[in-house]
Amino acid sequence: MPRSSFSGGFSSPKVDLIVDMGNPFLNLTLDGFLKIGTVAASKVVAEETYHVVKRGSISSHNFEHSLKKMCKESAYWGSVAGIYVGVEYGAERVRGTRDWKNAMIGGAFTGALVSAVSNNNRDKIVMDAITGGAVATAAEFLNYIT
Repeated sequence: MPRSSFSGGFSSPKVDLIVDMGNPFLNLTLDGFLKIGTVAASKVVAEETYHVVKRGSISSHNFEHSLKKMCKESAYWGSVAGIYVGVEYGAERVRGTRDWKNAMIGGAFTGALVSAVSNNNRDKIVMDAITGGAVATAAEFLNYIT
C-alpha cells in the first residue's frame, strides 16, 4: 500500500527583547515574565475578540473590562512563569548541573507557591506541588525528543 509522509518543518518568527538587569537570575526571571505574560495577554485578546464578534458590538464598559482582564491574566501568568524560570535557574546554580531535576524542582516549588498564595489547604498545596513538578518534568523530557 502506498505511503506518503510530510517532511519539513514549521518555524515562527523569533522576537527577543534584551533587558539587562545585571544578573542572570533576574534576566531569566524577567524574560519568562515578559514572554508568558505576552502569551496570556494575546489569549485574552483572542477570547474577547470572539465575544465582540459574537455580540456584534462593543461598549466602552466591555472594552475596559477586556483591558483589565488582559492585564490581570498577563500579570498572573507572567508571575508564575517568572517564578518557575527563576527557581529552575537557582536549582541549576545550586546543584551545579543542568538536567530534568531542575525543572522538577522549579515546577514543584512554583505549584506549591501559587497554591499557597491562593489560600488552599495543606493537602491541595502538596497536590499542586506534585502536579507542577510532574508537568515541568514532562515538558523538559519532551524537549529531548527528536
